[in-house]
Amino acid sequence: MTLPMIKTYMKYLLILATLLMVPLGALYSQDHTKSKLTSYVNPFIGTGAVAASLSGNNYPGATVPFGMIQLSPDTRNAPDWAQASGYDYNDKSIFGFSHTHLSGTGVAEFFDVLLMPVTGDIAINKDVTSDSMEGWQSAFSHDNEKAHPGYYQVNLSRYNINAELTATTHAGFHRYTFPKNQQPRVVLDLNHSLNKNSWSTRIINSQIKIIDQYTIEGYRLITGWAKLRKVYFYAKFSKPIVGNKMVDGNTTYSNNWVVNGSDLRAILDFENKNNSPLLIKVGLSSVSSQNAKLNLDTEIRDWNFNKVVADADNVWEKELSKIKIEGTDLQKEIFYTSLYHVSVQPNTMSDVNGEYTDIDYTKRSLSEKEGKQYSTFSLWDTYRAAHPLYTLLQPERTSDFINSMLRQYDAYGYLPIWQLWGQENYCMIGNHSIPVIVDAALKGLKGFDVERAYEAIKTSSMTPHLNSPFDVWEKYGYMPENLQSQSVSITLEIAYDDWCVAQLAKKLGKEEDYNHFTKRSLFYKNLYNSQSGFFQSKNDKGNWIEPFDPFKYGSNGGYPFTEGNAWQYFWYVPHDVNTLVKMVGGDKAFTKKLDDFFTLEHQSGELNDNASGFIGQYAHGNEPSHHVAYLYNYAGQPWKTQYYVSKILTELYNNTSAGYAGNDDCGEMSAWYVLSSIGFYPVNPANGIFVIGTPHLESASIELLSGKTFKILAQKQSPKDIYIQSASLNGKKYDQTYITYNDIVNGGTLEFKMGSKPSKWGSKPQNIPPDGI
Repeated sequence: MTLPMIKTYMKYLLILATLLMVPLGALYSQDHTKSKLTSYVNPFIGTGAVAASLSGNNYPGATVPFGMIQLSPDTRNAPDWAQASGYDYNDKSIFGFSHTHLSGTGVAEFFDVLLMPVTGDIAINKDVTSDSMEGWQSAFSHDNEKAHPGYYQVNLSRYNINAELTATTHAGFHRYTFPKNQQPRVVLDLNHSLNKNSWSTRIINSQIKIIDQYTIEGYRLITGWAKLRKVYFYAKFSKPIVGNKMVDGNTTYSNNWVVNGSDLRAILDFENKNNSPLLIKVGLSSVSSQNAKLNLDTEIRDWNFNKVVADADNVWEKELSKIKIEGTDLQKEIFYTSLYHVSVQPNTMSDVNGEYTDIDYTKRSLSEKEGKQYSTFSLWDTYRAAHPLYTLLQPERTSDFINSMLRQYDAYGYLPIWQLWGQENYCMIGNHSIPVIVDAALKGLKGFDVERAYEAIKTSSMTPHLNSPFDVWEKYGYMPENLQSQSVSITLEIAYDDWCVAQLAKKLGKEEDYNHFTKRSLFYKNLYNSQSGFFQSKNDKGNWIEPFDPFKYGSNGGYPFTEGNAWQYFWYVPHDVNTLVKMVGGDKAFTKKLDDFFTLEHQSGELNDNASGFIGQYAHGNEPSHHVAYLYNYAGQPWKTQYYVSKILTELYNNTSAGYAGNDDCGEMSAWYVLSSIGFYPVNPANGIFVIGTPHLESASIELLSGKTFKILAQKQSPKDIYIQSASLNGKKYDQTYITYNDIVNGGTLEFKMGSKPSKWGSKPQNIPPDGI
């Protein structure tokens, strides 16, 4: 539905609500107008592919910024890779509403504590599939579905039940309106999870316990992509439970008060004297049911569903207001939905009393001064743009993120690679906690111990573990493919991480370490084949591995390249682009190779599932390509950066269910849009340099924590004005093709004059400083 249609529809709903005396919050939100930034957020963007595209793998359900709860519908009983968030816009049925989801990932996980309102006799001990109407799932229509930050609503047509969801940080709130004179029932499924055939997923143990007529609690211990997750819940109902059936596998218990097992489901029957909605409040915790109760009692004290909806909307409005933009309604919808998606993770892990389950499965506790514990660190993705964006918009929360990473180091021996519900799953390559920590330290962010952080990043760069055999790295000066698969990608990425370690060593006066890690950061050169013109794999004898096809894709093992090919990984030297230009043969040869990259459409063999969003060999659907359009700036042709950045912004993002060119990856694809539409991007995510592209918006104002504002203005006559003609910073002529973090946080105005044809702005020889701030 377009924004004008939504506005007209809202006017109709307002009239209808007045006539029927229905609370407006139950329909959408309270006093919702276009003056609120939340009105531009469309949570359905990126929730379902069109044709052969990737969609984003986002979910439309209710959550608050960086919350533990993501209360959202699951359209598959056993979601898998293609429905990693549990929801696919193309599906026709809903199996229920679970309380935890991942946003935009390529792997499915979570889906904890599923509830589904039903009527009639429902079998809960049968296998439930998405291809049949066995079990309890219901058909639904997008015509009877809507979502808004902190709120989701759908009509379950099989039962004619109106289901509404909202959330706080640690608790979910359901409102189910049943047909008149129908027995209200709710299915509780503790066996619902990602496909049991993925990651050896299984329920180790679980429990459902009825405390009294209005209260249940329980837990499940589940292993899957994240190993041995402990999830506790505590639920309160607005109506008394008058009967139940509990099932463990194929064994059914009637009106039992407790059941334990590894395949638990229950049907709860409720009193229905006045046909009023059934309200359900559910708190979660990784520690205990008592902590889940404390979380719930602290955050949702009464039964005012509309107030929780309004509170969630207000929290989101505050977050979105950190960047205020001017542009078309379509630009605002894509921009604020992207900013929304950037802000739903990492997720709060600690409870309101500061307790959380650590990576070693022990209970830890944080004081209020120590902040919060966070998890869901998709670092191979988010270190590139999301975390540099957080340093601008979330500096205090960034310190909590870093302290959360350091606590894993304390208990586990090295920093997170991909941390989920407090557990390390080792997904992807490199150790990109390092650039996140170094970036924050070099920018001077407060709230964490920099010396302790340095110890953690140094140790994590020396301790061999999965995909990171540093003993091999030190011995050969590269990763030999016969000793370490994905060798070229790992070599390039670890070289960058090592550069980051060197920079913090330099800042702290650790000269010996600085020299050591600087030397390691140049190991990437050892895999450059000047004959082929690409980074190429070697064996442990130092011989090039043949045959070599720069167009051939690798996946996640068994080939030298990770989720990409040699063309896409050629550009991954973000810490040493100036040297890369020289290695190729200078500016002219470098820009010629970039031109080829963006125009060659040849493909070899089977593509990785993440290969999408193509412009030539450029694949915006996956992160290794994300910085490449900005590299023309390093070789004196910034107008080509402006052209391709504009092309990506306008052609590879839209406001449909397939609004992203690939998986959003915990907000990374969204962060690219947010930063690039403003006008710049961190090619090197840890040096405090933002390379200028082309401002896509009329204006943007970044509201900084200090109270200062940094504005970006673009004088345009038409949408075709994508080329920078001139620029000024704080009223002074500005010819540099980059801007620094310090320029931004000091406040001021960066103003561009735009035109429809390339200009010579920024084309004079310049050295974008690799060391940054």
